[in-house]
Amino acid sequence: MAQKRSPESTLAINTEIVLPNDTNTLGNLMGGKLLHWMDVISAISAHRLCKRVCVTASVNNVTFPKPIKLGDIVTLRSKVSRSFNSSMEIFIDVFVEDRSSAEQIKVNEAIYTFVAVDQLGNPISVPEIEPQTDEEKERFTGALRRKQLSLILAGKMNPKDATELKALFVD
Repeated sequence: MAQKRSPESTLAINTEIVLPNDTNTLGNLMGGKLLHWMDVISAISAHRLCKRVCVTASVNNVTFPKPIKLGDIVTLRSKVSRSFNSSMEIFIDVFVEDRSSAEQIKVNEAIYTFVAVDQLGNPISVPEIEPQTDEEKERFTGALRRKQLSLILAGKMNPKDATELKALFVD
């Protein structure tokens, strides 16, 4: 059996500056550009886990609570939060650097799912993740609930079989 890997070993960090061509008419970073940056960095984390070609399977959650402005320095951090048979859930945290203090202010997060594939595009197994920190453990535990919910919404799982989701509501 392959050795479990730490989510830290899948960490990817990227820093960008928001340029005029990245913005809409209000001077805010276009959502599609941010989604592109998140897709690329999460693909790197997926590759770091399994050292294979990985493809985006879904974008499970993206929020845009604060605008990112022209000239902002944006840092994206991604890690695999949990791996399943051939898929991996990847968390991306997005920060903007305060211009006067250099403090990193979280402005966005997203959850992507990637699948490792062979040369023919068929899914292949991926190594397991062993969370270390409290945040990694929390995200690891929540990943199974998020997966079950996605499967139910896609009609691929009967809600009665979603044991992790049911545990949230049953004492």
